[in-house]
Amino acid sequence: MNNPKAIYERPLEEMIGKLLEMGIKDFSVLDAMRRVPRHIFIDEALRSRAYENMSLPIGYKQTISQPYIVAKMTELLVRNSAKQNEKFEKILEIGSGCGYQSAVLSYFADEVHSVERIKQLVSKARENLSDLRIHNVLIKNRDGFEGWDEEIKYDGILCAAAPPEIPKSLLAFLKVGCCLVLPVGGSKSQKLKIVTKTKKGFDEQECENVSFVPMLGGTSK
Repeated sequence: MNNPKAIYERPLEEMIGKLLEMGIKDFSVLDAMRRVPRHIFIDEALRSRAYENMSLPIGYKQTISQPYIVAKMTELLVRNSAKQNEKFEKILEIGSGCGYQSAVLSYFADEVHSVERIKQLVSKARENLSDLRIHNVLIKNRDGFEGWDEEIKYDGILCAAAPPEIPKSLLAFLKVGCCLVLPVGGSKSQKLKIVTKTKKGFDEQECENVSFVPMLGGTSK
């Protein structure tokens, strides 16, 4: 009997090769990208394109990010933290979407707390992660600007939607020496940024041009 997973083995390896060509250098990130089957997170009609370096619709006017961006943001998070080369205790993710980025982050932390404002996507992401037996990602239907719990401090925060400016509310959830990775800007121009919390304040770095859906407040059915 044919193994359905075998269909995706070659496209997956081609995707990893492409990520290397595009400058992803952290082999722990590449390994996580290899271990997470992207086709699981995509509607069946689009699965033939699952390992192409492109964003794809997941419903509710949202998309699954292109593999390069998922890998790049993960690499920036793990390489710019006080926890570099160590497993994080907790990561906060803003914008679970279908759960793909959450699944990649699951390899770098004891727990991933992920917030998603669209209730149907919370259910979809939970189902996808359950199918892969990933149990260290917790997802909550909540306004991303509010984070998960104001009492918890994180080793890293990754935001998968673009606010017009860096939200001060999210910076408050960072531990000293740890960073927030996020796109910032409007529909015409967005930059991927790293904001690191120091003992004296915050350091900000600008990386590259990106294109994300806007970060909206509130929750949606």
